[in-house]
Amino acid sequence: MSQNLFCFRNFGSVESDLDMQQAMLPHKDEKVRKALEKTRELGIADEKTMPVLMKLLEEADGHWSLIKLDNYTALVDAILSVEEEKKQCEGSSNGNRGKNLKVIGSPASLKKTYETRSASSGSSIQVVQKQPQISNGDRKRKYKSRISDITKGSESVKISLVDDVGSEAVPKFTYIPHNIVYQSAYLHVSLARISDEDCCANCKGNCLSADVPCTCARETSGEYAYTKEGLLKEKFLDTCLKMKKEPDTFPKVYCKDCPLEKDHDKGTYGKCDGHLIRKFIKECWRKCGCDMQCGNRVVQRGIRCELQVYFTQEGKGWGLRTLQDLPKGTFICEYIGEVLTNTELYDRNVRSSSERHTYPVTLDADWGSEKDLKDEEALCLDATICGNVARFINHRCEDANMIDIPVEIETPDRHYYHIAFFTLRDVKAMDELTWDYMIDFNDKSHPVKAFRCCCGSESCRDRKIEGSQGKSLERRRIVPAKKQQGSKAVALKRK
Repeated sequence: MSQNLFCFRNFGSVESDLDMQQAMLPHKDEKVRKALEKTRELGIADEKTMPVLMKLLEEADGHWSLIKLDNYTALVDAILSVEEEKKQCEGSSNGNRGKNLKVIGSPASLKKTYETRSASSGSSIQVVQKQPQISNGDRKRKYKSRISDITKGSESVKISLVDDVGSEAVPKFTYIPHNIVYQSAYLHVSLARISDEDCCANCKGNCLSADVPCTCARETSGEYAYTKEGLLKEKFLDTCLKMKKEPDTFPKVYCKDCPLEKDHDKGTYGKCDGHLIRKFIKECWRKCGCDMQCGNRVVQRGIRCELQVYFTQEGKGWGLRTLQDLPKGTFICEYIGEVLTNTELYDRNVRSSSERHTYPVTLDADWGSEKDLKDEEALCLDATICGNVARFINHRCEDANMIDIPVEIETPDRHYYHIAFFTLRDVKAMDELTWDYMIDFNDKSHPVKAFRCCCGSESCRDRKIEGSQGKSLERRRIVPAKKQQGSKAVALKRK
């Protein structure tokens, strides 16, 4: 019986071009020298390393960080896979003369590569054969789905998805780069409503280069929240973290009739737990005189980091990680979803109790600015059906490496704003990006049962539960409740 094999097309010609490749990547190059030293330690000849190294660099757009990951394991795996494929192709050719073999144009080693393949790959969805692949002698991996860009070109950078576990299908959702109104949410964006004190119309170029902070900096006490390098200032970041960790030490506002404590069956309201008046970032916008490269326009320019969605090994389902080193204060992404009223979210939860949900996020960071908040102004974001990469960010208790911060951009209305994620410390390439949902795992009175946490933190708040099999955002299950879904069930819970 003939076999369908992944083989190199014209592999011999690749080997014959070794001299040209070595000329392009001379051994005296420090990066090449270190890579060759590692492969030589494993008994791999240079003539086997160089063609694969060239191909990996070509598909990785020259990103050496991807070649060096895990002490050059990605490179070694690719070399061994090429050799295995070459043997299979030669053996099949001798044993199946006259029969057609399935030959794929790009090398098999690059289709079933180590999970560190970059988001810069230009190929479309790749589904690799499901048989175990052998690398490094006795190590076996099952490589399943790979999508080169889940954003479908809607972001300025490609964001790949990889799954070498193969235990779950690729999540179904519509990727959107900006929030969209579901139906009844009141979101009034109008240039006419932006007054002089809400913009810096007389500024030019980069506001951060001016001698005096512009009008937009008033939200951050007359100082810009961002550095000239585009990072969030450490002092501002530390204050936001303290507000999240010690909310009772900061001012709160209390609703007379709190939308989050509404009983929809009885039409009554419960006692308001209080809403923290959080620190905001005010970015320049279209009515401002500065240009789009102004240092006070970070979140609105979208994702710039190299990110990857992957299936975790710790039982948390899908997660999000970085493919590059990130300094403290780096903007990662915005939490994007459908803008719903709290009433619409309640109705959606009742109708979809048997389906998987991501966490909704309540937009209540400054409800104190609204005298009487109407139902259509009590808003939240739900990324279940439509969302971006933020829907894959997993929870981690206490020592998460990201924080969510409110950002005002196109409207001065405080019942709507953007939720942006920034790194709380330096993050290394391939580290998972995590966020503390501020879930109270011991709150037995809440109608929505919290997931079982397996974040792995030494300060995990769900340690009492043994045999935990934590759920990721994708696996979160929302059940119908008589009480309105509120901050006790969402990521921005205050206690």
